[in-house]
Amino acid sequence: MTMNGPGTTGPPQRQPGGASPPPLAGTLATSPRKARPGRAWYLLALAVFLAGAGWLVFGISGVKGQVDAFQRVPLPQGGLISLNHNGSYVLYYEAPGAASGQLPSFNVTVAPAAPAASAQSLRPYTADVTYSFGSRQGRAVLTLQIAHPGTFRVVAAGAPAVAGGSDLAFGSSIAGGIVGTALPAALLMLLGVAGGIALFVIRYVRASRRRAQMRVPLTEPQAAWGDDRHV
Repeated sequence: MTMNGPGTTGPPQRQPGGASPPPLAGTLATSPRKARPGRAWYLLALAVFLAGAGWLVFGISGVKGQVDAFQRVPLPQGGLISLNHNGSYVLYYEAPGAASGQLPSFNVTVAPAAPAASAQSLRPYTADVTYSFGSRQGRAVLTLQIAHPGTFRVVAAGAPAVAGGSDLAFGSSIAGGIVGTALPAALLMLLGVAGGIALFVIRYVRASRRRAQMRVPLTEPQAAWGDDRHV
């Protein structure tokens, strides 16, 4: 029976008490990878948001142009107005505070002022439609149905004289223009903001995972320990 000498190779010496030596440990640095999704997606989210803002500005400009084109008669004087097509018109009361609901009570009469002109009905406007562009504020108050176009006389009995002037404007409904402007603009702007937030969260979560994986523990299997003897 021989014992391995100092120059021979063999398993590591058994530690006193039979305890095994601690396993070898180390770290492996992983190479950083480019974050996904890329920052270019932020530009897409910003483009969607700006498209919504642009649509809003474009739509408001269109509604303002529609309002500016209305025909008007001053209050309380009234006057003549030319309505050039059959169908429905909306009457808007314009005065300081009209958009906030400050409406006086007075009667409006629209009567033909030319032989061919004919009006069918004048009724209250049921929806709540207002506008405010600079110093011009208005609220839809009546609808007028025209059977035959022509010239009409507008009489506003009991209408007050408002400081700074007030008018009764005749034109088409702006409700469709408001909805067609506000709804798509709000959806696009909301989508842009939501997309930007989602990209930020995804990038943050993935970056946190990469930082956690930068150090991976390495272990070596333990050697089988026993008597260091050869027979």
